[in-house]
Amino acid sequence: MDNRRLTLLGRLAVAACVPYLTLKLLWVLGFDIGVMDTHRVGRAAWVTANVLTFLLDAVAAVVAHTLTRPAGLRTPAWLLAFPLWMASGLLIPLMTGLAGGSVTALVTGAAHPLATGDFLAPWVFGVVYGGFAVEAVTLLGAFGLYAHQRWGGLLRRPLHALPDTGTRAMQRIFLLPAAVLLAALGTVHVLWGAGSTPGVTATDAAARTVISSASDWAAGLLSLAGAAGLVLLVLPGLLPRLRVRTPLFLAWCGSAAAFACGGCLWLGQAVADGFSPGAAAVPEGLPGLAGALELCAGLVVLCAGSFALCELTAAPRPAAHPRPGAGQAAPRTARPQKRSALRASRPAGRECATTDDR
Repeated sequence: MDNRRLTLLGRLAVAACVPYLTLKLLWVLGFDIGVMDTHRVGRAAWVTANVLTFLLDAVAAVVAHTLTRPAGLRTPAWLLAFPLWMASGLLIPLMTGLAGGSVTALVTGAAHPLATGDFLAPWVFGVVYGGFAVEAVTLLGAFGLYAHQRWGGLLRRPLHALPDTGTRAMQRIFLLPAAVLLAALGTVHVLWGAGSTPGVTATDAAARTVISSASDWAAGLLSLAGAAGLVLLVLPGLLPRLRVRTPLFLAWCGSAAAFACGGCLWLGQAVADGFSPGAAAVPEGLPGLAGALELCAGLVVLCAGSFALCELTAAPRPAAHPRPGAGQAAPRTARPQKRSALRASRPAGRECATTDDR
């Protein structure tokens, strides 16, 4: 049943990418369908942005397809984990911020910025964000089923049963400061979402909308959740009976959101600012500093998480069996025992499987 659900969710995720990819391809080829103001962005910047976002969604479609294939269970863990971590960091804050802002606009009667149609036609946002919503549910749902099939033994362990890997002490040295930094940045984002303006210029404060406020709330809460998950993972004695999957989910979503929607956005703005010296693309003051710090915190979590993933998911090697000594023939009755011992020494089909899987 899980395989059927995984296949269905993966195929739906691939289908959800098609409208966005089609629209981006048309824009790159020069067909400005749904674009109301074609002079707002330069042609070179417009094509570059659309090519990059096309490639990002194409990678998501390839990963979703890989999850549904039998060979997906033999794919190197990092090859799937990194793009899915990035996808989580882009899709989760995007959809939570959009949903929160839309509900706020509906309840309070505030203007919805996506309904103005001054740059893109309103139907474009429906196609794009509707596809993102389906993609977020199906792609991340498929990955959840895939992770429990491949690493179910690890995810269901209590925290006190985590093996003491060789880099555990080094991870603690780097991840605890990263957790503190994420908690501080999350608090700042929550304050911005609540309407406070520490470090925000008057121009940026006046340009706030219900979507930007909801996005700050989402970014702040995700960062705080990520900080809590990291602390629980590196200090398992705090809640020793808690299953690994809960703090890992919090750390995964929180760090990915800070890195993808915070740090990578800041990096993209810095690159754009470098190529266009006359335009100030990077936010000034505290917002710019927050983006740089989110990039650093995300990189630290990415590196430490990569080491932990490699150590915890490494399959055990088969035990070596000594060959019979020279001049001594092995008895005939020992051959079946040797074959059965070899079968027992083969690595399990699922990584990190344990006898306490329930």
